[in-house]
Amino acid sequence: MKIQKILLVKALVLFLFFPFQSAKTQVHTVLNSDSSQSAVLRISGEVTSPLTLTLSSLKSLPEHTVTVKDKTGSPHQYTGIYVTDVLAKAGVTTGHELRGENLSKYVLASCADGYQVVYSLAELDSSFVKNLPIIAYEIDGQPLM
Repeated sequence: MKIQKILLVKALVLFLFFPFQSAKTQVHTVLNSDSSQSAVLRISGEVTSPLTLTLSSLKSLPEHTVTVKDKTGSPHQYTGIYVTDVLAKAGVTTGHELRGENLSKYVLASCADGYQVVYSLAELDSSFVKNLPIIAYEIDGQPLM
C-alpha cells in the first residue's frame, strides 16, 4: 500500500491530548523563548489549504472540553479544539472520504521535548472512533502555556 505524506508543523506551545488510550501528517512543536503570542501552528504537506494558526485563531474554532483522570485518579478538564477540525480546515482527507488508500495516511506528532507519536488518520476521525482527540490549550480553566 502506498504511504502518502501530509505534513503538519506544530510550532504553537499546545498540549495535544487524546481522551482515549491507545497518515502521513507530521506535527512538530517548537517552543518560542519570547512569548506564546508569537507561537503558531503550521499545517502543510498533502493538504489543499496550508495553514498558519495562532492561539487566538485556534480559539476561534469550536471549543470542546473533556474530563479525564490523571495517574492519581484526580479528574481534570482539558479545553481545546478537535484535531479533526484543524485537519479539515487544512483540507486533509476525513470522514467518509477516509477510505481505501486514504487509510494509509497518518499523523506523526513531534513535540519540543523530542517526544514523538504516530496516529493513523482513522484514530483521529469520528467515523472510526467515539472519543475525538483535542488540541488542548487549557487545563481546569488555566492556560497550558
